[in-house]
Amino acid sequence: MRGRSPKKRITPPDPKFGSEVLQRFINKLMWRGKKSVAERAVYDAFDMIQEKIGEEPLDVFLKALKNVKPQVEVKSRRVGGSTYQVPIEVKANKQEAIAMRWIINYARSRKGIPFSQKLAIELMDAYNNTGASIKKKMDTYKMAEANRAYAHYRY
Repeated sequence: MRGRSPKKRITPPDPKFGSEVLQRFINKLMWRGKKSVAERAVYDAFDMIQEKIGEEPLDVFLKALKNVKPQVEVKSRRVGGSTYQVPIEVKANKQEAIAMRWIINYARSRKGIPFSQKLAIELMDAYNNTGASIKKKMDTYKMAEANRAYAHYRY
């Protein structure tokens, strides 16, 4: 790698809960720079979580994120004309980014209800270790486990 790596940008905490992780989630959720719309969707989802579960919504969100974080993933690697799926460990900040991406994508893929409701359901499912984002994590883990034989091709 040439030169130096860029400095990490510090995300200011979100206005309601004071959490940097939640602010990063809102930023990932945001479309076309409409942060107020993304914030409203997240806070409405948090209100629904508060009503349904009765626990602190930020704690539910953090636990859901922790449940979805993948420990390993597979990367394609070409060796001698053939491509292998090589399992590699995932760094902490990338784990968080992947978990957020999965939760948002699977919440968006639900049909027929307002987005804040979709997000609340997906977060509650992840909190309870069920749902599409947890299934994606398990599928990724199974793929890594199946391809453990190629772990020596790691880079």
